[in-house]
Amino acid sequence: MTQPSFPPLFTSLSANGSDPFALACAQAQAVCDAGLVVYDITHAQLRAAIVFAPEVPLRDAASMLPLCGVGFQNALGALAPPEVGVHLGWGGRLYLNGGHCGALQIAASEQDPDTIPDWLVIGLTLDLWPPSDDTGLTPDDTALYAEGCGEVDPVLLLEAWVRHSLVELNSWVDDGPARLHRNWSGLAHGLDAEITVAGQTGIFIGLDESLGLLLKTPTETRLIPLTALLTEPS
Repeated sequence: MTQPSFPPLFTSLSANGSDPFALACAQAQAVCDAGLVVYDITHAQLRAAIVFAPEVPLRDAASMLPLCGVGFQNALGALAPPEVGVHLGWGGRLYLNGGHCGALQIAASEQDPDTIPDWLVIGLTLDLWPPSDDTGLTPDDTALYAEGCGEVDPVLLLEAWVRHSLVELNSWVDDGPARLHRNWSGLAHGLDAEITVAGQTGIFIGLDESLGLLLKTPTETRLIPLTALLTEPS
């Protein structure tokens, strides 16, 4: 497999079959430099993770999750046929032509939303091929190559994801969250439908200014912050 090439200040590390997200968290805990990209690409799956070093409180830094989702859509949009639709679930799930095909996840050194974390990691998992030839068994799930993207090289897709996420990051730093809010909202999966996120169920009616989820229940409208999606580092 060709070694991926990333923009300056990014470095790469092959996970050699282990979980890139867990390895990136371990590297971050050991005080690696920001910009480390850990990856593992097999016949069936692309997995990767990026280490960030935020300079803002966790409540704002958690925007890296939707930001990397927009980066993924832009990356695949540049490589895939134009008829392939990419949408993003607020909880991190990725959808191709309406089918679930992977997910993003987030971990950080802190859980306190008001604290600036020492590090933050965003992980990406993308199914390249379905686990079974009998896709009728899992009609809600799909994979990259099952959706007309057979010419997409996973290494080039990984490179493009990092590049496009960097573009989104620079815009977010310079201009604030308005552009990200607008771009992510245009890709939202499940808007105006019932969803279950972070143990809560309701109608997904939109985002607040910090990209928190607005969830309408029979009795109230609840705000679920992005920090509710944090997972414990492995």
